[in-house]
Amino acid sequence: MKQRGRHRRRRRGRALRATLAGAALALTATATMISVSQATGTGDPGPLEPLTSLAATAPLNLAEDPVPGDSLNRLSASLGDPVGVSTVLDEPEGALRDAEHCPSADRAALPVTPAATRAYCWDPADTRGWTAGAVTTSGDADDDGRWGQHKVILSGWSAESARTGDDLARVAFVDADDSARPDYSFALLVVPDDDGRDYQGLDSRLSGMVWYGDKLVVTAADPDADALYVFDLDRIHRTTVSEPAVGKVADGWSAAGQRFVLPAVAAYRGEVHPDALSLDRSTAPDTLVASEWVPADAEGGSRLWRYPLTEDALSGPLETGAGGLAAPEEAYRTEATGVRGVLAHRSGWYLSRPADPDTDRGTLWRQNTDGAKAAECGAEEFRNCWSGSAAPLSYWAQTGELWSQSDHALFALPLASVDDSLG
Repeated sequence: MKQRGRHRRRRRGRALRATLAGAALALTATATMISVSQATGTGDPGPLEPLTSLAATAPLNLAEDPVPGDSLNRLSASLGDPVGVSTVLDEPEGALRDAEHCPSADRAALPVTPAATRAYCWDPADTRGWTAGAVTTSGDADDDGRWGQHKVILSGWSAESARTGDDLARVAFVDADDSARPDYSFALLVVPDDDGRDYQGLDSRLSGMVWYGDKLVVTAADPDADALYVFDLDRIHRTTVSEPAVGKVADGWSAAGQRFVLPAVAAYRGEVHPDALSLDRSTAPDTLVASEWVPADAEGGSRLWRYPLTEDALSGPLETGAGGLAAPEEAYRTEATGVRGVLAHRSGWYLSRPADPDTDRGTLWRQNTDGAKAAECGAEEFRNCWSGSAAPLSYWAQTGELWSQSDHALFALPLASVDDSLG
């Protein structure tokens, strides 16, 4: 189990070695190029508009609400001793397959321009009924790019419980030490009852996720739920029963068939419900970047903002002021709608937008207060070149890679190639 801050500010991680030949992925991209006769769907969002008034930024404030320590300790005592991330990685349930061994539908989900330099697909038996969502890595968790001795990717998934109809959320812990064959195991995200004697599934779709220190922050897209939930990676527990139920059962503890369970330790509440999250290590202090989701045909655009982070928090990592409120450090409005992934790095904000009804690919924009740019592919000004579905964004600073995933594939490419594709 990792000691907090053990590797921070000491050394930079070594780059993950790419395992896919560029020529092979280029061939895949060419084979899956969509017809230029389809609608271009440019939708230029223009420049970012800074939001500076209190009336504009106050609705973005979030109030921290920790789970009482007594409740967490009571639940832990019932579940048994926690295990660390290393234990989860050491007991894999499956292995990702290199893109060249994946079905054509999985390869077709990869971006056209710029092309992925590494890509993987999941075992269909492990993901059937689940929808891919957020991505974060040990590059977010620690500034040496590792958690303990491991390079790790966390992949978020959502599903509807066949038993109750509630939404379930789980995280795949992917061991990225062997980039040729990454193994993975799953843990279900749960919320403890008030008295710590039971837990329930996180009844919300998981669309955004950031791993920072020993804390994992995830979105709760349901407007009736809390805005964000926080999980402590030092509190991963084993389940004792493999049943569809979630929580305490007659013979022990169950988590919808998952072998590990991760109880929430805090939540953030407010008017706003972020849909996409990422970490920006190019700021001082590090910041949590967020965006909201509004329908693609809505007017008024979307809001983008960031919260300063702290490594010294006992519950959630967002820096809080008077009254336990986390306030945005910076906020903007963009004309972009339907945003599913957000990333901020240095002066640029990167937004992924899903495919429109006329094409099966989405768009990746880089935007600032001067304007917006997107890569073009095929015909002039054809900008639907990105993955078409979930497309969250996470930057692994130590390797320079941008990580994302579609419904079918987990993939990465240099952020520099994104910038180069914009001219």
